[in-house]
Amino acid sequence: MALIPIYWWNKEVHNFKISQDSFRKQPWANGVILLGCVAIAMLLANLPFTKDIYHNFLHTEFTMHIASPDGLVDWVFPKDMTMEKFINDILMVIFFFTVGLEIKREMVCGELSSFKKAILPVIAAFGGVVMPALIYTVVNHGTLASSGWGIPTATDIAFAVGILSILGDKVPVSLKVFLTALAIADDLIAILVVALFYGGTINLPLLGIALVVILFVAMMKHLGEKRIGFYMIPAILVWFLFYYSGIHATMTGVVMALLIPMEARYNKAKFHRRAKILYDGLIEAEQVQTNEDFPNGPERHHLRRLSSLTKKTIPPSYRLEHKLNPIVNFAIMPIFALANAGVEITDPSYFNVFKGIDPVLGSVGLGIFLGLLLGKPIGITLASWLAIKFKVGAMPSKASWPMLFAVACLGGIGFTMSIFVDTLSFAGEGIDPAVTQHLRDAGKIAILLGSLASGVLGSLLITIVAKLKKK
Repeated sequence: MALIPIYWWNKEVHNFKISQDSFRKQPWANGVILLGCVAIAMLLANLPFTKDIYHNFLHTEFTMHIASPDGLVDWVFPKDMTMEKFINDILMVIFFFTVGLEIKREMVCGELSSFKKAILPVIAAFGGVVMPALIYTVVNHGTLASSGWGIPTATDIAFAVGILSILGDKVPVSLKVFLTALAIADDLIAILVVALFYGGTINLPLLGIALVVILFVAMMKHLGEKRIGFYMIPAILVWFLFYYSGIHATMTGVVMALLIPMEARYNKAKFHRRAKILYDGLIEAEQVQTNEDFPNGPERHHLRRLSSLTKKTIPPSYRLEHKLNPIVNFAIMPIFALANAGVEITDPSYFNVFKGIDPVLGSVGLGIFLGLLLGKPIGITLASWLAIKFKVGAMPSKASWPMLFAVACLGGIGFTMSIFVDTLSFAGEGIDPAVTQHLRDAGKIAILLGSLASGVLGSLLITIVAKLKKK
């Protein structure tokens, strides 16, 4: 009888592991976790007994201080690094690296791999960037908030695709592909926006050294080097150089991801030839009489070589993307949300995105909210209409204009990239840090409200259009 509880416990643990695996594979899983982290961050930032601990932890110094007794060496590294900056400037490099790998894959063999496939979502993505930026600029022109125009231009692919998966067959497959490709193109544009408009003062000598290292890696790739380690070491060096040169350090991830080879060390013929030799060796090793269960010593040797062979037959870019996706989706992005979504509500007016426009501060909330909720779908739909009208692109199969507009509303879910751009915005010479923080906090609340409203509006419109189509 004592074995029954043990059996039950083992069975429950096994079932829990299976449910964990199936949960992680759901396209909406990342979005659910991010929403949970946003709620936790808001609680930590506002509860009386946690808010000081939360903010103090984020502002804790995260540096190495190297000094010699004679005072000749006194080096603090990295400069001005806090826990919050460690998350935003180091952990997010891995996020951008993964985004870069996804963009490269789509450009080489996916939805952006040909002119015909890429042109409509790319044009739509540009429309979905320009229109929100224009709306934000009209609202905040000439105010301290004007530099935040890049905040409402991004689409969060995790939330958008997650909602589409929940809606199931209400949306044509072609429009799901369209939104995915659009979000990928949108990410690329957002990365360029961050690199060009949200960096610091450029240190040209350090940037020049970084470019030399990047050219060296590109030459190494051209010569056929496919070992991942030979790319990771230069990537760390480029991060240092970017960090100190004024280019936002997260750009390291994108630049280096685009240099990772998509060609495997072994082609199909070489794999089959070597696999046959190793498999024959494994069969022979089975004949060796030992006291060990399978696999014995010789068998382990051949299995290790088979494992190495299969690994080297998968391109490095795919291997890295496969390994990093779970880390990014279920660790780095939730940590980012915990660190950046925690806004202390010192001013309840943050939630009133329709309040009047201040002549000095503008209205960050109104610009972001309208940019996400209206600018994104209008920009995406209008750009798509122009592309199709002038026969540059073609309407996705089995799609209609009402359904395309409804799907475009989901493009207003900004979240990760919007919050990231918000953390870079509004700072500048002569601007009070308290004002900068006020604008950023108001921006984050507007991002959350605008993204929520866009998700709800898109879901409702998709459901309504799908029902009308059935009648």
